[in-house]
Amino acid sequence: MKFFSLLISLLLITCSSVGAQDWAKAKLEKSPRHSEWVTVKEGERNIRSFITYPEVKGKAPSVVVIHEIFGLSDWVRSVADQLAAAGYIAIAPDLLSGTASGGGGTDGFSGEDAVRKAVSGLPPEQITKDLNAVTSYVSKLPAANGKVAVAGFCWGGGQTFRFASDNPNIRKAFVFYGSAPEEAELKRIVAPVEGFYAENDARINATIDQTIASMKKLGKQYKPVVYKGAGHGFMRAGEAPDAKAGNKEARSKAWKRWLEVLRKM
Repeated sequence: MKFFSLLISLLLITCSSVGAQDWAKAKLEKSPRHSEWVTVKEGERNIRSFITYPEVKGKAPSVVVIHEIFGLSDWVRSVADQLAAAGYIAIAPDLLSGTASGGGGTDGFSGEDAVRKAVSGLPPEQITKDLNAVTSYVSKLPAANGKVAVAGFCWGGGQTFRFASDNPNIRKAFVFYGSAPEEAELKRIVAPVEGFYAENDARINATIDQTIASMKKLGKQYKPVVYKGAGHGFMRAGEAPDAKAGNKEARSKAWKRWLEVLRKM
């Protein structure tokens, strides 16, 4: 746990700025799919979550989307909408719910630095309880078939790996440029873990070999892929209007792989 906490602290220092996301917000405003804000209860906590539904005839599988260290942004919500376009119910909880002044969440903080600091300071036990509550909520929706995967980016990628070790009901875990918890936690993982990493991300990539060794030793399924020419945060950066070629190509390949694995859930 100490090692994982250190990696989270490093994320606070080294994650690239999220910047303006008008382009992501514009995509959401043009979406034909139904989306809404819901409140998920976890004890005394109210977890404000963005959920979007696919346009399908039957019941659909679900994906819990864990935000970056930048909180629940327009881009993260747009990812949920894109998953809905592909046929999945997607729910993105604001894990900062109730932590801002006045009881607000991500939008209640004064700026990006304040959000980053608040996210990095969230208690792991609270995060797990929140994610368990959201997972249970989405799995029981009338439109859901009960199958739930989890995915996260940057800080959320690390939380995805950790959450997979805490919830045995998760069907698949998709870790986007996030580090793994310690081996004692890895041994509890049931779901197959798919890793998505950038070539130009030495800090995170330095942890991959040890994770491979630990997961193999424990008999767990873990498939990491490193995308050439990409930098940390390429799923978001690769969608931006000014996206670099390496990030854009990596995002395209990773998205295709993500959907291919999801279809086997």
